[in-house]
Amino acid sequence: MRSNLKSMRAMILKEFRELRRDHRTMGMLIGMPVLLLVVFGYAANFTVDNVPTATVGPQAEQVAQQVEVIAQAPFDVVEVDPGGNAATAEDLLQRDSVDVAIDTGQQPPVAYIDGSSLFTAQTSIAAFNRLGDQVTVEILFNPELKTSWVMVPAIIGLILTFIGTIITSIGMVKEKQTGTIEQLAVMPIKPSTVILGKILPYFLLATLDMVLVTVLGMVLFDVPFNGSVGVFAIGAGLFLFVVLGLGVFVSTISQNVGQAIQTAFFFLLPQILLSGFIFPLEAIPWGVRWISYFLPLTYFTMVSQGVMLRGAPLDALWFPLIMLAIMAVVIFTGAVLRFRRNLAPGDGRRSKPKVSA
Repeated sequence: MRSNLKSMRAMILKEFRELRRDHRTMGMLIGMPVLLLVVFGYAANFTVDNVPTATVGPQAEQVAQQVEVIAQAPFDVVEVDPGGNAATAEDLLQRDSVDVAIDTGQQPPVAYIDGSSLFTAQTSIAAFNRLGDQVTVEILFNPELKTSWVMVPAIIGLILTFIGTIITSIGMVKEKQTGTIEQLAVMPIKPSTVILGKILPYFLLATLDMVLVTVLGMVLFDVPFNGSVGVFAIGAGLFLFVVLGLGVFVSTISQNVGQAIQTAFFFLLPQILLSGFIFPLEAIPWGVRWISYFLPLTYFTMVSQGVMLRGAPLDALWFPLIMLAIMAVVIFTGAVLRFRRNLAPGDGRRSKPKVSA
């Protein structure tokens, strides 16, 4: 009995030593619970307290003053255009300049609400309902406030993130374990060419999945596609380069599939929770929201929802597209440099072939 206890004690101590050396697992055990606590404690909020609003028409200034002092109203008037009309209001919503635009040229005034921002729209409708018949409410781009119309464009980005980050990193790590990557070091092939050759199949696979999910979303859930296919393709292409670059980077700092999955999960979880995929960005406090603007899924969701639901033109989506382009250049370049260092002959840090268990 005493010998069994000693053996068990030795095994327990051995496991603790292994865990202490395994920084990724320790990060999962300690860092992940803290991350989840902070995210769900601060970001798990569906109540929008600040709704960017515009007033247009001959009484725009008077209505702007009245709207901002409505009790318990979330409206923040950011634009006043006395020369505007209903078309001006719709254009502001389509370009995502505001979430609510009130046309004072009609009697009673008409409040146009962007239905593609689901929780913001619900909050705004509740506030206007307290005013009774003083304002007529009209919902654009998602008249029935269907959740599926808002979720499907975001799910497209989530699928691309999953394929680009996790599947790509796993595939490349498996080649590292079998020694295939090591063999490329002695061949006259540029690292950038190697990476492009490796990720092209994943790029094509992700593109096919994107088309499939988009078509199924339109057929099964009646999600509209009101914008330009070309603009959508530009955004999806840039986003794919970002997540594929993340996948390559993860593979360069991982020695086996388990490590690749753990590391990719660290990149994937914040994008699910903080990109506006689940919780509206407007409801996330700034102490946490700033993280959202460093996540590529945040900007692809802006593009996909803007194109599919609002029919936003290219010039209205310049900001998320530029952010995706910057991320694509920075992340993909970093991944190529890291991969090149792994391929460099004579580099002691180069990965060694391993045989999977």
